[in-house]
Amino acid sequence: MRSVGQLMRLDGRAAIVVGGAGHIGAAAVEALVELGATVAVVDRNLSAVEARMSGVQAVQHVTAHPCDITEEMALRATVESIARAAGRLDIVVHSAAFVGTTSFPGWAVPFSEQQVGAFDAALRVNLSSAFVLAQAAAPWLSRGGKGSIILISSIYGSVAPDQRLYEGTPMANPLGYGASKAGLEQLARSLATTLAPSTRVNTISPGGVWRNQPASFVERYVSRTPLARMATEEDLKGAIAYLASDLSAYVTGHNLLVDGGWTAW
Repeated sequence: MRSVGQLMRLDGRAAIVVGGAGHIGAAAVEALVELGATVAVVDRNLSAVEARMSGVQAVQHVTAHPCDITEEMALRATVESIARAAGRLDIVVHSAAFVGTTSFPGWAVPFSEQQVGAFDAALRVNLSSAFVLAQAAAPWLSRGGKGSIILISSIYGSVAPDQRLYEGTPMANPLGYGASKAGLEQLARSLATTLAPSTRVNTISPGGVWRNQPASFVERYVSRTPLARMATEEDLKGAIAYLASDLSAYVTGHNLLVDGGWTAW
């Protein structure tokens, strides 16, 4: 029987993190590199990727790949190029998303002003690109027999947002966000059965992550959270390490809630 330390190591494994310039994506890259994996970071903003990765330990094991993931063929070609260059692919993390602070016409506005174009754009980034990513990566993931796909969802894929939290703030929670995240969780369950037994597929659903939100929002959010604080990116590293590695070798189709107990009430 291997030790826990041995189970969690990712030496020799190759990973792709889509949306690696984002806060959670960067945490995923850090976790995977620290455990020994080589990581290809895919994001449309190459300079942001390079800036975030400059502080990562063992940065020589990280490469940056610009790609507009809403362009299907570009995403497929990027995955194929990365896998061919590495000669393998073991781990895929999808962390790209339209979020509440995304600037897009008809998105982060009151419900009566939300537009179909924004809803569709969010689905393209949050959900459709995850389908394309999984389909493009699947043949490579199956070769090693220990493939792992991790899709970053949200508590709002499982429960509805409490709109009272946002009152009196400039923050918004567009309906397309929760709808796309719920779709992501179902996609993961379906992929888990479709790609088994060679590849495991799971989601991580973070609760609210502290990023200098208005004090009134933070106070309301914390009051509803059993662990009495918002999350940090560091809180996601353990979940990513668990689902990427052999620590979770018998876990697939699971949604891991990292929410401080938010959904336990």
